[in-house]
Amino acid sequence: MNRLTWGMIGGGEGSQIGPAHRLGAMADGNFTLTAGALDVDAAKGKAYAERLGVASDRAYGNWQEMLEGEKGRADKLDLVTVATPNNTHFEITKAFLEAGFHVLCEKPMTMTVEEGEEIVRIAEATGKICAVNYCYSAYPMVREMREMVRRGDLGKIRTVVTNFSHGHHATGDDADNPRVRWRYDPKMAGVSGQMADCGIHALHLASFITGDEVRTLSADFASTVSARVLEDDAMVNFRMEGGTVGRLWSSTIAIGRMHGLDIQVFGELGGMRWASEQPNQIHYTRLNGRTEIIEKGEAGLSDEAGRLSRVAIAHPEGFPLAVANIYVDLAARIRGAAAGDLPLAVDGLRSMAAVYAAVDSASKDGAWVDARPPSLRG
Repeated sequence: MNRLTWGMIGGGEGSQIGPAHRLGAMADGNFTLTAGALDVDAAKGKAYAERLGVASDRAYGNWQEMLEGEKGRADKLDLVTVATPNNTHFEITKAFLEAGFHVLCEKPMTMTVEEGEEIVRIAEATGKICAVNYCYSAYPMVREMREMVRRGDLGKIRTVVTNFSHGHHATGDDADNPRVRWRYDPKMAGVSGQMADCGIHALHLASFITGDEVRTLSADFASTVSARVLEDDAMVNFRMEGGTVGRLWSSTIAIGRMHGLDIQVFGELGGMRWASEQPNQIHYTRLNGRTEIIEKGEAGLSDEAGRLSRVAIAHPEGFPLAVANIYVDLAARIRGAAAGDLPLAVDGLRSMAAVYAAVDSASKDGAWVDARPPSLRG
């Protein structure tokens, strides 16, 4: 099977997310890095793209050059990844979708709900895939949890508790750290800091695993480092369409927590827990039973978990391979197969609506507000 051609915007040398995308996209032989506009510094970006094997005529100084250079080609790109700062996602994603490209956008997909609504409309009108990199939903054992809920192993879901909290921004050195300072700058991050950066991953996992969507929420935000405009700690209570009660904590000042993404799901017949730092295991407890550990790679797992596992039992599969699983599902869809539960533009829209709802609620001392985008309120 021929490899698909792939272009990347952002994610240049020294980027935190760029290597994960490059490793992920090419891990299974589905994509070849064919074009790129990798850095805000045009010369630096071009040089780095060429070092990665991109032909000089497809190593671009900025995304506008890349759009003009690629859209008229007979061999134009099959997929474009947008891995730039938050405030550029909408403009770039919109332009490439309208020009007929499939797009994978980093989260958050947009800066506003209105922009999210527009991206969903454009994707529907053009028939192009617009996926969002909620890569934690692509871990094999997260897919297994979703299948367990679908099968009814836990019965009716009552409560979901999820966290994405770490302590890596506890010192308040924003001004000296380019990887940190943009996350609390409204011009680059938008209306929310930690909730829009990490909290939406946890919220998406809650919806993904339970197969339900957030209807209303109540939030409390805090900026514990005095110089920060946006929150570095967030607590959100939420209620889902099917009646499930949700609890979410997201923080960057939780010293001692490292990555800190985990989720627990409790139903009438049992409960289960997964943590990204031990991604090969689900801790599962049946009602009135003992806790058992379900291991990635063991016999009897769902087809979905097996399809996305690459190495034998007891060998870890980490973050880059979770990103790779997003690209596996993207490649299948581009080739005409509807494999997997790929996070799409509507998921990005729901996340942004929830972020704005949380900001609104926090400003009203935790008042309960509607967390759904206007187009999905019915």
